[in-house]
Amino acid sequence: MIRTRFAPSPTGVLHIGGARTALFNYLFAKKEKGEFLLRIEDTDKERSKPEFEKDIIESLKWLSLDWDGEIIYQSKRLALYEEELKKLLDEGKIFWCPHRKEELEIEKQGQIIRKESPRHFCDFREGGGEKGILRFKNDTKEKITFQDLIRGEISFEAELLGDFSIAKSFKEPLFLFANSLDDSLLGITHVIRGEDHISNTPKQLMILKALGLRKPEYAHLPLILGKDKSKLSKRHGAAAVYEYKEQGYLFQTMVNFMALLGWHPENEQEIFSKEELIEKFSIKRVQKAGAVFDLEKLNWLNKEHIKKTDNKTLVDLFSPFLKQEWRKNPEYLGKIVELEKPRIAVLKDIADKIDFFFEEPEFDKNILKWKETQSFEEVKENLSEIRELLKEIPENEFIQSKIEKILLPFADKKGRGEVLWPLRAALSGRRQSPGPFEIAEILGKEKTLKRIENALSLMK
Repeated sequence: MIRTRFAPSPTGVLHIGGARTALFNYLFAKKEKGEFLLRIEDTDKERSKPEFEKDIIESLKWLSLDWDGEIIYQSKRLALYEEELKKLLDEGKIFWCPHRKEELEIEKQGQIIRKESPRHFCDFREGGGEKGILRFKNDTKEKITFQDLIRGEISFEAELLGDFSIAKSFKEPLFLFANSLDDSLLGITHVIRGEDHISNTPKQLMILKALGLRKPEYAHLPLILGKDKSKLSKRHGAAAVYEYKEQGYLFQTMVNFMALLGWHPENEQEIFSKEELIEKFSIKRVQKAGAVFDLEKLNWLNKEHIKKTDNKTLVDLFSPFLKQEWRKNPEYLGKIVELEKPRIAVLKDIADKIDFFFEEPEFDKNILKWKETQSFEEVKENLSEIRELLKEIPENEFIQSKIEKILLPFADKKGRGEVLWPLRAALSGRRQSPGPFEIAEILGKEKTLKRIENALSLMK
């Protein structure tokens, strides 16, 4: 059975790169009817923090990347790592080294040995060293080659890797060792991770061989870059996953967007649900080149997903961004959401878009003029006529279609811009807003007439 994992360290919040890695592991496993595991690599006692662990877990839940089984904590597997480290030490495959990495190239007399080679040597690699750090004794002479599912065959000169550290002590394994051991013992069949881990792979393959354990298949994802092709940073719009949620991006959008950071479907489709991504995902269609983070595309995708979301759900999603008194009438709010949702890019924008539906707008009378050449006398005349025409509509028939039927003949006679622009501005107090007929229906007859009166009073 296919089994993948996401193995974050709780030394920081979950960012877009880590979330993309989790997503690709999830999609691959679910496409193959396999399992997706969550393993928290928390053996770094000083840097691992419970608040970061909480953020990672809550972010994955928000993204709907549900893992199979219980969360696996490396901190609860220390006895296992200790047992395997002691076994390797007894077999002479690792050794205690009292030196720092940079000291390994220097003899005790201060003379540099084998300067032409970057391989790191230690006087104690054959045993007898005092406790310092546990290093893997690398006696491999041949090339180490593995088949990357994205990049094809990758080879390393093993000798150039030197004797590398794998644990600070029996109870403090380092990433290379604990990560390799767990992947094999937990039955991980495919390790899908960022390309920055390529250089770790040959060392992990040596560790697995020394332990006599099965190796997984590897796939290294492309880096995520800014639009200028430099390493992704906050200046490109990158943020922690929780920040995207706080700004008002839908989790469906984030899943859709992250999937397209390095993977592309067989056709030109860009809008995907999670279920569609599971159906269409293929590791073979993941690119080698860096994936460009495009904030404009993210906003466009969010707009499209907002349009596809039903109004009742949107009312709930918008609620945290609205004043409490605005949330008291869900039916009224639902009508506004239906009207405004095609214009919303992120949920947090909603409050600034709809405040005029709840509060009397304040505005400069000049926005009532369609063009600079239009006089206030003409605006007053047209708004006065609109007021009289709207008074004829019964309260229970004050709907968009009826309002259009009453006002359009007058607008066609006097000029649509000259008539409808002042009406829309009077109702919304804005130069940009939905159409006047739609606004009038939601406001109702009484509020519509009152706002026309207010606009007329500005021109006295």
